[in-house]
Amino acid sequence: MEYFFSRRRLTVFIICVLLNLDVNKATCGFESCPATKPNMINVHLVPHSHDDVGWLKTVEQYYYGSHNNIQHAGVQYILDTVIEELLKDSSRRFIQVETFFFAKWYSEQTEIVQRCVKKLVAEGRLEFAGGAWSMNDEAAVHYQSVIDQFNLGLKYLKDIFGDCGRPTIGWQIDPFGHSREMASIFAQMGYNGEFFARMDFMDKKKRLSDLEMEMIWKSSEYSKNPNIFTGLLYNHYSAPPGFCFDINCGDDPIIDGESFDNNVNKRVNDFIDYIKTMAKSFRANHIMVPMGDDFQFSQAAVNFKNMDKLIKYVNARQLEGSQMNVFYSTPSCYLYELHQLQQTWPNKTQDFFPYSSDAHSYWTGYFTSRPTQKGFHRIGNHFLQVVKQLGVLANLTSEQHLADLETLNKAMGIMQHHDAVTGTEKQAVASDYDRVLYDAIIGAENNTRDALRSLTNLTSGEFVSCLKLNISVCEFTQKTLNNVIVTLVNPLGHTTTQYVRIPAKNENYLVTDEKGHEIPSEVVPVPWQVLALQHRPNDTRYELVFKANVEKLANFYIRVLPYPRTEYHDYFSITKDVYNYPEAEDENTELIVQNSLIKLVFDTAKGGLKAIEMNGVTENIQQHFGIYKGFQGTNKKAFDRSSGAYIFRPDGDIEILNNKVQLTFYNGSRVKEVHQQWSDWISQVIRIYEDINRVEFEWLVGPIPADDEVGKEIITRFTSEISSKGKFYTDSNGREMLERERNQREAFDPDMSEAISGNYYPVTAQISLQDDKKRITLLNDRSQGGASLADGELELMLHRRLLTDDGFGVGEALNEKQYGTGLIARGKVYLVLDSAAANPKTAERLLQHELSLPLWKFFSKSNKGVSVNRHMIPDFTDFPRSVDLLSLEQQSKDEILLRVENFNTEGNVVSFNILALFESLSGDKIWETTLDGNMNLSEVKRFKFTQDSSGNIPTSVEYYNAPHKPLEADSTSDASEFVVTLESMQIRTFIIQKKV
Repeated sequence: MEYFFSRRRLTVFIICVLLNLDVNKATCGFESCPATKPNMINVHLVPHSHDDVGWLKTVEQYYYGSHNNIQHAGVQYILDTVIEELLKDSSRRFIQVETFFFAKWYSEQTEIVQRCVKKLVAEGRLEFAGGAWSMNDEAAVHYQSVIDQFNLGLKYLKDIFGDCGRPTIGWQIDPFGHSREMASIFAQMGYNGEFFARMDFMDKKKRLSDLEMEMIWKSSEYSKNPNIFTGLLYNHYSAPPGFCFDINCGDDPIIDGESFDNNVNKRVNDFIDYIKTMAKSFRANHIMVPMGDDFQFSQAAVNFKNMDKLIKYVNARQLEGSQMNVFYSTPSCYLYELHQLQQTWPNKTQDFFPYSSDAHSYWTGYFTSRPTQKGFHRIGNHFLQVVKQLGVLANLTSEQHLADLETLNKAMGIMQHHDAVTGTEKQAVASDYDRVLYDAIIGAENNTRDALRSLTNLTSGEFVSCLKLNISVCEFTQKTLNNVIVTLVNPLGHTTTQYVRIPAKNENYLVTDEKGHEIPSEVVPVPWQVLALQHRPNDTRYELVFKANVEKLANFYIRVLPYPRTEYHDYFSITKDVYNYPEAEDENTELIVQNSLIKLVFDTAKGGLKAIEMNGVTENIQQHFGIYKGFQGTNKKAFDRSSGAYIFRPDGDIEILNNKVQLTFYNGSRVKEVHQQWSDWISQVIRIYEDINRVEFEWLVGPIPADDEVGKEIITRFTSEISSKGKFYTDSNGREMLERERNQREAFDPDMSEAISGNYYPVTAQISLQDDKKRITLLNDRSQGGASLADGELELMLHRRLLTDDGFGVGEALNEKQYGTGLIARGKVYLVLDSAAANPKTAERLLQHELSLPLWKFFSKSNKGVSVNRHMIPDFTDFPRSVDLLSLEQQSKDEILLRVENFNTEGNVVSFNILALFESLSGDKIWETTLDGNMNLSEVKRFKFTQDSSGNIPTSVEYYNAPHKPLEADSTSDASEFVVTLESMQIRTFIIQKKV
């Protein structure tokens, strides 16, 4: 094997030497597209390999080709052999999608091979599609993380290949359903269109018959130019049946020449028949045919040799009158030809969720699968934003600092993959994902420590993060909280007021701010169910709670007092105000928990929530937990399919827990908590904080019992009397809200054989329902599946433990374990009750962002107070209240990326000046870019297609350009040049070049 690859590299070297390697004259783009023929069916063959960034094997195992007993796949060999085959024939094409794999491979190549690759890219023969670090999921991802990983991938391609490396097509062929926000992101990055392969089987059936496989998708209710061309692939993303020429396939090669087994005529006939059938479902005389599949082309000569023959012999039929023209192409060239046709296309306005591959397989389980990993993913994004912002504030531009930041960026890019954040990978791979992200976070802590030592006067501070605060554990506070500095970093653009909880012992604490002012605090016991967690150290059985007001950075000093200060006793402990409700003689007995903003009513006879009053609205709201038992099929047939990592298929209706719930009430002055024990393995804390206008539900679920050998999926359900009339609303990747209607879809009649799972949608950040008067909103801390299965009801799936695989490839049951038993998960759901709104309220969007990016805590030891070097902190007070800081990061050593977003959803346009911010960041020049940050907005020239409903047929090709005049200024420009105007929900991205 070593001899073979040494010889292969020698062959590549010889080919490269023989070629003219001058890549100064780039001919990439549409100039390099193959010639087509009018009055023929032009068949665009698109060679590709879909390479999962982890699934059945880890990312490293996939790259190096190890563990082939699990899956025969080695990405390095794919790229090795593809490049060699492309160099042999200038007509050949290939698209590369996953930038992670390509970057790893490219870094290992010799300079001569790298020059060859640059030539192929410059000539449009190797084209990048998608271009992000991984092919991300579209259900469980947050838009901020998606934007980040596109910035990462596209910046790499730009740095290596210049403009020729930038994709113009989204290639989302494998995610399990498609979000409208993802389409909007592509449009905002200047992409011409996107293609994918998965769509509800009933939707696809209708589109095939109605010539609607390709459409114009209105990707936003707010954006100026939201429309983007979107195409569905005909036969998944695979080669036509019988024409898979890869070494992993069993299809016959094309046999020509004098052989007795010559099969050219039959193979050509079969291919032509296939294309003729396919063409009946498409409007244009251009057809795109993918030639590839998962991890194909590891011996690319086999693939290309047979495709060469296919092209040769099919086109030879033109001499006999055939109207078919076949050639190597790319998705961008295919779309270019469609754009030239100047015809109209169908409309699309909603998204493509939920995805169902057959009548019994709704892929809605993965919205919740692996809840702890989904939670860790959000922590990773939270910390990444903190690292990036602190790096800018402290001007961390050394090679090591940038490298540590990039490592964390790359780890989060991997986590966006559609078999990572989804939880649809093997357990060993899930563990490896966690390792990669954990190691990256630990490495990036060097950056935050160095930054905070510069931004405060605590030049030797430890500035430790605690990653187990979700179970009230912090090793730094395990022994004592005496003389501890808590440094809080606010990733938001505005000053925020939030409550801080720190693991502590039951002692008397004094909390002061940087000026020595005392901050009221109190001590709250950690629920006994959390204390009982296996392997949890129980040195800290309480949490110290205090309210912090933070602009960008603030420090709080904690001391342990040797004696209680009775005059401030309620500041220190609420353990004396404890009320247990094990039984209630009177069925009408109520527990009322209230503060200045919220009133909660509990039924002490049953132990559950009964009513909520807030924002001037009162509603009877009950909350319960429920269990769906997973269908235990054999997966031999669709109707026998099991609930698994991908699909949610309950066996019958839900089992609602109606046992007597044990209540314990902790009545504090700033925080009031009701601790509930629902079963041996489900518990919850319901909290309200003074001056905080939301109700917090912190749930603890697990280990889900499996002694009965039945898989289970656990939900929480909120029931009200709101007349929602079958409608509810879910967010799209944390951005815009979409209306859902029970048992209905936008453009087709769904098969509702599985009516429960068929009404589940991804909830990345928010789910709501309302009538004419009232509105209930639930916000969550990680991706979950959600639904409204009856009027007035909202439910979220919290945890899943299944004992059978669902038969969609992962090959093992979703039966997560820890310490030898089922996995325990803990998370939070927040509830807001308010008056009804015609549009989602801006306050909800701001709350989403605050919950996604709360204060990050750092811990240090010091016997004195700490101050912030405020002259180093930019002033963000010019930002209007609805505008927030989405990104602030080092784009390169001398460049800073700034991204701002207007969360207003009610039509308000806001303007503000960023000159002061520009100057505080030592700016020399500033220019506006596309959403990803890698192309000047002034250069946008995106294909515009015409919709059927427009009533117009264009007379010439049309384009979308920048939706507004791009901002461009320098340090000598007038202050008026630095005004930023944002319409509702608009995001704008800028690059600031610093003074050298």
